[in-house]
Amino acid sequence: MTELEYKFTYDLLFKMIFTKHVKLLKSLVATLLNLAPDSIEQFEIRNAEIPPETLGDKFCRLDINMVVNGQRVDLEVQVDNAGDFPERSLYYWAREYSTSLQAGDTYSDLTKTIVISIVNFTMFGDYDGFHSEFHALEVNRHTQLTDKFCLHYFELPKLPVENLSKTDRLRLWLALFKAKTEEDLNQIEALEVEEMQEAISAYKTVTVTPEFKEIARLRQLAKINEASALAYAERKRNIIIAQNLLADGDSVERVVRMTGLTRKEVEELCLK
Repeated sequence: MTELEYKFTYDLLFKMIFTKHVKLLKSLVATLLNLAPDSIEQFEIRNAEIPPETLGDKFCRLDINMVVNGQRVDLEVQVDNAGDFPERSLYYWAREYSTSLQAGDTYSDLTKTIVISIVNFTMFGDYDGFHSEFHALEVNRHTQLTDKFCLHYFELPKLPVENLSKTDRLRLWLALFKAKTEEDLNQIEALEVEEMQEAISAYKTVTVTPEFKEIARLRQLAKINEASALAYAERKRNIIIAQNLLADGDSVERVVRMTGLTRKEVEELCLK
């Protein structure tokens, strides 16, 4: 098995592929929302750019924000589960929904807003399906409060990738995002579905461009710098804790256990 250096779930690659190949993005969004592609008359990407200065931001989010037939649609991939993703996605929805109100508009002019999240972790352990769709409903009558609220989650770990069918576009698209090896991509490509072949070709093209390689390098450098800064801050914190424990008369052995510092480092603090 040949591990892919970059996967479709790499948010930088995801954004570059689909903002540069709008036809593929339109097909993907239509499939995720269960729409006929020819029913989409208006399709506009609102944030195609990737500002270099944001790549080092801890909270950088490389989503794709669109207007689809007058509705706001936000699409992103999420690899890491920080434990608060439902709240985060609700925040993203609220931000998009609230900013659709322009000066002079009334609340009824607010635009239907849909957030689509493709996640590489399990969110709903009590449900076997890989797709969950949420609306604002009354808990007893299940009456819809408004049709302007919609959250979609696609959980890749639950996606069955055996016996892929060329007619099941949803599973094919998500199988691309789940692919981890060259062999996984070859399996999808062998089905000879035109848009899948185009997506894989776009993937291969983008990953060798100088633009992608440079932005990926800057992104990796930013992560290394962030990790180094966090490690330095943690070490400083542990030194302060060690100094306080020693001042209170704790033994060297206990300070080592409590702080993770080496015995030599703690003994040196005793001499200061």
